[in-house]
Amino acid sequence: MFQVDIIEKCKQNNRKAQLQLYNQYCDGMYIVAKRFLKDAADAEDVVQESFIKAFTKLHQYKAEVTFGAWLKRIVVNKSIDFLKSKKQRLVELEEVHLKVIDTPDDDKWLVEDTITLKEVKQAINNLPEKYQYVVMLYLIEGYDHQEISEILGISEVASRTQLSRGKAKLKEQLIPKTHGTGY
Repeated sequence: MFQVDIIEKCKQNNRKAQLQLYNQYCDGMYIVAKRFLKDAADAEDVVQESFIKAFTKLHQYKAEVTFGAWLKRIVVNKSIDFLKSKKQRLVELEEVHLKVIDTPDDDKWLVEDTITLKEVKQAINNLPEKYQYVVMLYLIEGYDHQEISEILGISEVASRTQLSRGKAKLKEQLIPKTHGTGY
């Protein structure tokens, strides 16, 4: 069955088609939710709620993007909503204190060859939340600053600044330590 056929059947509340769509995307969406939520049960709950929302709002899906990208956006938003509901508030910076740094180096995310993926993920998890979410959305999920500003409810300037500061903190954490000197 083609993707378009499955989605059309889902719009008609065909349970078999819904299960097929769920089975196709549940593992990938769980991984997305787990990046934001450290607890497996919370991530599972968010994925379930996301699919419920997707099936109830399926009539709004216009195929301008892939179904997976549309669903991923729901999962990211639900994950952030979950964090907010747990009183893990995203800290907003006052725009007066923001300074955007746009340099040619800004898009380079280079680290030493000796740094492992596990170390990078751990370093991202150690970032303050206000930087962590922007770094995750930009670097891992691939959203641009306009999309990040909509998702997190911050300005594009705040998104750029938090990314720049988060990247600086990330680089600090990933400098290989030799005999405790940092060099």
